[in-house]
Amino acid sequence: MGSSVALVALAAFFWGVSGGIGGILMADGWDAFVVSFYRGAVGLLFVLGWLVLRPHGSGLASGRLWFWSAVAGLGVAGNFTFYFLSIAEGSVAVAATLMYCAPVFVYLVSFTLRLEKPTAAKWVAIALVMLGIVLLTRIHDIGAGSVTMVGLGAGLLAGLCYAIFIFGFKYAAPHGSPQAILVIAFAVLVLLLAWPGDDEQRLSVLGAPDWPLFAALGVLGAGLSFVLYVTGLKHTTPALASIVAMVEPVTASLFGIVVLNEYLAGSQIFGMGLVLITVTALSVHSSAGRWRGARG
Repeated sequence: MGSSVALVALAAFFWGVSGGIGGILMADGWDAFVVSFYRGAVGLLFVLGWLVLRPHGSGLASGRLWFWSAVAGLGVAGNFTFYFLSIAEGSVAVAATLMYCAPVFVYLVSFTLRLEKPTAAKWVAIALVMLGIVLLTRIHDIGAGSVTMVGLGAGLLAGLCYAIFIFGFKYAAPHGSPQAILVIAFAVLVLLLAWPGDDEQRLSVLGAPDWPLFAALGVLGAGLSFVLYVTGLKHTTPALASIVAMVEPVTASLFGIVVLNEYLAGSQIFGMGLVLITVTALSVHSSAGRWRGARG
């Protein structure tokens, strides 16, 4: 159990660092779509190697595997792109925290589809998350200039897309191996992100001085991190994984403050804490309930 938790924590740490690397690249003038494309492309090479090394039980002959993996690919493509757009329009700390709101979207979709029963406690938790977002983004203070409405919307959409990835991966899992699902998902991502953005800039990456950062972004933010996360999740309870996942926004925030010289006001730090604690509590409560139901 201890080593599995460490793998999940390391994956979350790498995801946090990847947000900072993306921030550096965009500060150097690279387009958010180009950054997202290379994160997915390098990740695809990594998980493809994983599939070649462990091809057994891939499930690649299953149509359902391909369908749900493609849905997961749509989700991860949107997640990467909107996350970096949010960073470009605000900060790494704000973007990472907004993306961490994904469980709230899962709840709202579950309420709409009647998969989850709404309760007063859940609505209060969602309201607290919304209050935290207001404090974090400072949208109540027009002159604060902490994050634009585009940055706010992109950050929330990154969380929504991450929720789509979770649903896609969950429904694909019974039909094949994690490495096969990730290969299909990242292939869909690369195809989707091959046309938007600056084609000339995308080609120039290979000969640019920043190419090691693109490589690190792909390995840490998509390749190695997903392998570590999926491996660690096999022997980690969902509730514990939800808590450990807080490493990502905390790491991203510290990276932004220490390396990128980003600044957060006291109210923003309070709002961030409110979002992280409430979302983690929501995730733990939901995971614990499903865990008890599964055992019953």
